[in-house]
Amino acid sequence: MPAATATAAPPPGFTPYQRFATGLLTLLQFAVILDFMIMSPLGAMIMPAMSMTAQQFGLVVSAYAFSAGASGILTAGFADRFDRKKLLLFFYAGFLLGTLWCGLATSFESLLAARIVTGLFGGVIGSIVMAIAADLFEPALRGRVMGLLQGGFAASQVLGLPFGLYLATRWDWHAPFLALVAFGAVGGLLIAWRMQPVDAHLKLRSDRSAFAHLWHTVANRRHLHAFVITALLTIGGFMLMPFASAFSVHNVGIDLDHLPIVYLVTGISTMFVAPLVGRMVDRFSPLPVFLVGSAITIVMVAIYTRLGPSSLTTLVVVNVILFAGIFSRMVPWQVVVAAIPSPEQRGAFTAINAALQQLAGGVAALVSGHIVVIAADGRLEHFPWVGNVLIATTLIVCVLLWRLTRTPR
Repeated sequence: MPAATATAAPPPGFTPYQRFATGLLTLLQFAVILDFMIMSPLGAMIMPAMSMTAQQFGLVVSAYAFSAGASGILTAGFADRFDRKKLLLFFYAGFLLGTLWCGLATSFESLLAARIVTGLFGGVIGSIVMAIAADLFEPALRGRVMGLLQGGFAASQVLGLPFGLYLATRWDWHAPFLALVAFGAVGGLLIAWRMQPVDAHLKLRSDRSAFAHLWHTVANRRHLHAFVITALLTIGGFMLMPFASAFSVHNVGIDLDHLPIVYLVTGISTMFVAPLVGRMVDRFSPLPVFLVGSAITIVMVAIYTRLGPSSLTTLVVVNVILFAGIFSRMVPWQVVVAAIPSPEQRGAFTAINAALQQLAGGVAALVSGHIVVIAADGRLEHFPWVGNVLIATTLIVCVLLWRLTRTPR
């Protein structure tokens, strides 16, 4: 048939093994994200149980992020020297041991040490998962895969957090960590038993030392371009998160008992939105989807950060649309970033990228803490300025991504 009259080929489908691998990787994302997220809502139980000050608890929470960032940098030089399956098993085993330590901790010092260990191992797992996804799936399938992996974030919020909090109130705050270890062990056994080796990149490996490999990865101009985009995306997004619940209660006027409804509905909607965005990326390419998502994000951030007293329905609708915009940026960016490094540099690149996300998130929380002022009545002042920073970073990222997609490899 002549090319001019040929119909467009249908998008490729997943093989049975690719379906299994996608489900397994999503399971790992769910476990790692839940371990990170569960700490904050457990604070009200952990602090009195351990006679812990707010400053000590803040150190426990941030210890994970900073140790995860340091771990990503330290392991980047070695990330492409091993079968990615074996690397995943090693760090996942360390993550489960760290989580078990959290479940057995009986003092501030032991919990702090446990969170540092958990971050050292757990902070690298996300980068290994992304490297494996890029290795196993051709570019035409990556949008759907990244959408499903991002759906793990929403699932941890919708399914994991309520169940974890139920366990904590039914027994004590140790229970969610112990349950997560039991649940996560199933994923570890599946990796060891069913996952095939992911070692094609080893045939392309150079003889550089670990330090030289790290330097060669960092010195690449396209890599640096991508790292800047990742940092800006993370800084913008993480500036809103620390104050979202306080803003909803004290500025918008939502009753504390109704706050879980906001997160529940937002999480459920995101579980559907993320895979849908992934399909749109595979159909239309990442850049137009990212730009549309950025436009939605800008509009909704401007509305959200300026909300006054409003109904629960209004806040839920605003949150759902806002997170639809946010995930319409995250999924296409993951697809773009997966295609940037060569296979023999993918492990180092994703490790550095993940480390930057952790460190940028910590910086964002510190910056937003200096912008926002809590008034005597609990209201948050200057919160729109946090939104303005997010809008500014979004606009900058749109320009940077447009340039990146038009820069030859």
